[in-house]
Amino acid sequence: MPHFVVEYTDNLGEAARIPELLAKANRILIDQGGVFPTGGIRSRAHRLTEYAIADQAADYAFVHIQLSIRVGRSEAVRRQAGDALFAMIKAHFADLFAARPLALSFEMHEEAEGWSWKHNNLHARLASKPPEAS
Repeated sequence: MPHFVVEYTDNLGEAARIPELLAKANRILIDQGGVFPTGGIRSRAHRLTEYAIADQAADYAFVHIQLSIRVGRSEAVRRQAGDALFAMIKAHFADLFAARPLALSFEMHEEAEGWSWKHNNLHARLASKPPEAS
């Protein structure tokens, strides 16, 4: 954890640059001073082919993003991460936002301890890697 999950309408096509968005999200989460374990970060996207927006004009589009994190981080830490991610999201989609009807939304959810099952060897692997050069 955290998991960054993007839903976006298929009418955005390749202009949405989703792989780039996911990479940016991972970098922001990694750069939060270690409050999110790197080995637990997951970013993924779902391209939606079935959706209805408002009065269903063909050029309407949306991107909805959810970040799921474990409970236990302070409000300040959650706010800092959320603000950084949403600023990145708005910047990432700025050109599309200026060119067409587009709704952007982002929400963060905390998951209670004990209600998530995991089996993961990424943390050990990352701990054995040399630090990245900046």
